[in-house]
Amino acid sequence: MVAPGSGSRNWGAWNELGITGVALSRYRIVWLFVMFDLPVETKDQRREYTQFRNRLLKRGFTMLQYSVYAKHLPTEDAAEPLKAHVHAALPPMGQVRVLAVTDHQFSKMEVYFGRKRRPVEDPPLQISLF
Repeated sequence: MVAPGSGSRNWGAWNELGITGVALSRYRIVWLFVMFDLPVETKDQRREYTQFRNRLLKRGFTMLQYSVYAKHLPTEDAAEPLKAHVHAALPPMGQVRVLAVTDHQFSKMEVYFGRKRRPVEDPPLQISLF
């Protein structure tokens, strides 16, 4: 278990909220990724693409890159209903991939804008209790 404020990630935002005594495990918290390539050649295909993307946004996913969305979740078990939602929302054509990685693995991601390296996104400040 890793308490906020320790480890290599910037947990300062958690400390600012007064969440210092809570034990969080960077190996238990997950990021659920949805990556997709959907056809957009016809009007119907563009509509299906937009509907799929909007469903992800309504479920709390954040766009990391075009066609790459992620959501921060407290456990892998919490990811299962979202995986089912993605499966139910699949358009008839195209490719969709769903991947869960731990917060620890996510923190090792290297992000570049041009040739300049940028820090990885911090987890959201809102804690979901469900």
